[in-house]
Amino acid sequence: MKKYMMAGVAGILAGTLISTQFAGPLLAQEAEKSSNVYEQLDLFGDVFERIRAQYVEEVDAEDLVEAAIDGMLSSLDPHSSYLSPKDAADMRVQTSGSFGGLGIEVTQEEGFVKVVAPMDGTPADIAGIEAGDFITGVDGQSVLGMTLDETVELMRGPVGSEIIITVVREGVEEPFDVSIIRDTIKLTAVRSRVEDHAIVLRVTTFNDQTYPNLESGLKEGIEELGGIDNVDGIIVDLRNNPGGLLDQAIKVSDAFLDEGEIVSTRGRTPEESTRVNATEGDLAEGKPIVVLINGGSASASEIVSGALQDHHRAVVVGTKSFGKGSVQTVMPLRSDGAMRLTTARYYTPSGRSIQALGISPDIVVQQPPRQPVTEETEDTPTFRSEADLRGALDNDSLTEDERAKIEEERAAAEEAAKLRDEDFQLAYAIDLLKGLSKIGN
Repeated sequence: MKKYMMAGVAGILAGTLISTQFAGPLLAQEAEKSSNVYEQLDLFGDVFERIRAQYVEEVDAEDLVEAAIDGMLSSLDPHSSYLSPKDAADMRVQTSGSFGGLGIEVTQEEGFVKVVAPMDGTPADIAGIEAGDFITGVDGQSVLGMTLDETVELMRGPVGSEIIITVVREGVEEPFDVSIIRDTIKLTAVRSRVEDHAIVLRVTTFNDQTYPNLESGLKEGIEELGGIDNVDGIIVDLRNNPGGLLDQAIKVSDAFLDEGEIVSTRGRTPEESTRVNATEGDLAEGKPIVVLINGGSASASEIVSGALQDHHRAVVVGTKSFGKGSVQTVMPLRSDGAMRLTTARYYTPSGRSIQALGISPDIVVQQPPRQPVTEETEDTPTFRSEADLRGALDNDSLTEDERAKIEEERAAAEEAAKLRDEDFQLAYAIDLLKGLSKIGN
């Protein structure tokens, strides 16, 4: 017993000596780091005072400090930034669903301003701006070398005023100008409609209205089709949806999941990590789901598509998504300003991060470019059928109701063919749901 106690005491003494030996250098390192930080702050103060005293023109001290803060944040990543009191107020309005502007979500990529996505029905969308476009000029002024916030500030202006933006687009040899009239942007977060026997939920953004709009839109679609039994499935269209509020992405995912993880976020320390699980209840009652994505689907859109894909609850169709897998926290500052800081990465239920990789669709379907409308020089050939021949026999095996049913199905097929010309990806999704529905039955 005494031997064990002595060994224990020796161990404690040895541990004390080791701790004492290492404590000195560690404390010295921390002191050196603090000293370096204070030296850098002194350097900042020196530069600040010299600018105020010696710059060729008088400068506003508050503007200088804000510019320094913005530079500090924007050097971290494309999504961290300083929000002036006006910008912070504008952001609060945007998340409520109504604001003034062009209607485009932009980011910065290798010094260039890139369009993540135009928002449905906004001036930018109507003017033909596309996801992936690069903006190189605003009203004849080059934006190369400007920060993202500076470029956004240039694009702001009174509602009803014109702005000319210069666009570089892949596949187009020369830059070209686009005229846009600024307007008040009123976003309907979710638009719903019935196509054939599918309910299409077009989710344009993730703001405070997204989940309530989706829930009511789905309910209206089910009623229009005469009940859930008449529904082939649900299409959740997330194309060109640049994201938005994390809690809304979680609610939309949870709407179609009964259980399991939806998303996890991992911060700098384990204490800052979170994991969110689904609650019981599926608004679609097990009906097949197709999620549409493309290169303009980012952030919250990728959370939804990744969650439904990992749980095999939906088939993801389209092209690879944008690949924004980071979480920004907006932190209020003095004078009603705020800072948007990247605080975590998010992961899909299977544990994959989509940062810079995006969500890969289960079925890759490209959207063909729109063809220009041209006048036909020759008449389209017409073909005659048996029914057009003189003296053709009637089909007496069908009742009037059966004949009407066939004509109805034929008309629906012709409408589907028209949709393929207008929106090939959506038409593909509807056809896929028909097949899944038949297999399910």
